[in-house]
Amino acid sequence: MKVAVVGATGMVGNVMLKVLREQSFPVTELIPVASAKSVGQSVGFGGIHYTVVGLAKAIEMNPDVAIFSAGGETSLEWAPKFAAAGTTVIDNSSVWRMDPTKKLIVPEINGNLLTKEDKIIANPNCSTIQLVLALAPLHRAYKIKRVVVSTYQSITGTGVKAVQQMENEREGISGEMAYNYPIDKNCIPQCDSFLDNGYTKEEMKLTNETKKILDPTINVTATAVRVPVVGGHSEAVNIEFENDFDLNEVRSILNQQSGITLKDDPSTFSYPMPKYAEGKDDVFVGRIRRDESQSNTLNMWIVADNLRKGAATNAVQIGKLLIEKGLLPIT
Repeated sequence: MKVAVVGATGMVGNVMLKVLREQSFPVTELIPVASAKSVGQSVGFGGIHYTVVGLAKAIEMNPDVAIFSAGGETSLEWAPKFAAAGTTVIDNSSVWRMDPTKKLIVPEINGNLLTKEDKIIANPNCSTIQLVLALAPLHRAYKIKRVVVSTYQSITGTGVKAVQQMENEREGISGEMAYNYPIDKNCIPQCDSFLDNGYTKEEMKLTNETKKILDPTINVTATAVRVPVVGGHSEAVNIEFENDFDLNEVRSILNQQSGITLKDDPSTFSYPMPKYAEGKDDVFVGRIRRDESQSNTLNMWIVADNLRKGAATNAVQIGKLLIEKGLLPIT
């Protein structure tokens, strides 16, 4: 199988290559794709070195699947061109997520929706993926009415420039700023740009994508905060259900959900933290407790590596599901 990774030299692209190897994705030929400044560089994969090519050249090479992680403008222009040439595109940008003609997929939740007609498949936002993976089984059991989510998001979600900014600040070096303010020893209550309603794009992604994946009747409100962490995104989540619940049953439901690791024992100080989620593919859930201020309401804490399950791992899992369903060719 010919696999193109668009944005192969970027932060998510590097993780994508790692996950493809770890997940034993059947790559017979890798096509690393990047911007003009990176064309000609060499990328190692499975003991073979592949030359980075441009987008037009990649289409000529007829990949079976192309995993995009190169930004919205690139995806908007080039994903349809790959699809028109017969390539199945799995896109990590936000440009196709809310398109009613495109599927927004977390394999463990709604992978059954995929068909051979889906040539551009959207990968949800990183903070959405970990949220909905925990919400989905609880929604089936108790029917969610409203979700209030506050995020504590890793600087890796911004990219290598943000990581460099924090490292510079810790070493007392002046350098390029990814944010308007220092990030080390600070929290910035802004992820992405502001919209007319006072929310950021990130906050509205959480709202709109959760509704699209799970249920449009669920009310979602979000506050997204950038914190000086590299390991992953954390979320404090308050969930109001239509029906009452039993805490032990909640833990059992989450424990049985594929892709979730339950880490919830206050007596041993066991709870999810981004430091320990880094490099792992699961979504970690803990601090599960009843909201004592109103009925049928639950609090919990969700953590995941945003570069893995929040991006690369979910995309590769979509590709593997396409293979299992016979929607991608194995030669």
